[in-house]
Amino acid sequence: PALFMENARKGSIVSRANSIGSTSASSVPNTDDEDSDYHQEPYKESYKDQRRRAHTQAEQKRRDAIKKGYNDLQAIVPTCEQQDFSISSQKPSKAIVLQKTIDYIQFLHKEKKKQEEEVSTLRKDVMALKIMKVNYEQIVKAHQDNPNEGKNQVSDEVKFNVFQGIMDSLFQSFNASVSVTSFQELSACVFSWIEEQCKPQTLRDVVIRVLHKVKSQLY
Repeated sequence: PALFMENARKGSIVSRANSIGSTSASSVPNTDDEDSDYHQEPYKESYKDQRRRAHTQAEQKRRDAIKKGYNDLQAIVPTCEQQDFSISSQKPSKAIVLQKTIDYIQFLHKEKKKQEEEVSTLRKDVMALKIMKVNYEQIVKAHQDNPNEGKNQVSDEVKFNVFQGIMDSLFQSFNASVSVTSFQELSACVFSWIEEQCKPQTLRDVVIRVLHKVKSQLY
């Protein structure tokens, strides 16, 4: 009986020891998890470094692009040439480059508008010349179709005599009415002469009088 009691006591002690051991083992943190967490921290830090490096590179690219843009503007815009700043031997500031670029663009807009107006005027001239060309072609064709039509027309000499008579009459009235002593007197007198001597009825009387005179000389 004493041996049996001793063995039972030892078995109870071993059982409690195993129970305590398992409880203690369950309370100890998993070293594998710790190792896993330990290895993840450098990975997170490395990811932050990568993001910071990518941001730095993107910012540097942006600054390089802006710098290149200003350099291109300085090379394109004539007023941004370096000789304008040769005294200070410094590059123009970004504000100066932008202002000179704005001025140059405004100048180009004005030149473009001026050229468009000139093109419009030239187009009108071309259209007028085309109309004149068509009219002259019709006149030439009419003469070609009727070659005998101009035989009964007034000669150039008679036309010149009529024109000369009209101009002589107008010049006489002009010489008697208009003073050419100064430009001021000429400007003051010429309008009055035009209003008095160049009325339709007055010109009609002058032409009739000249035609009668030329007719009497011919016949």
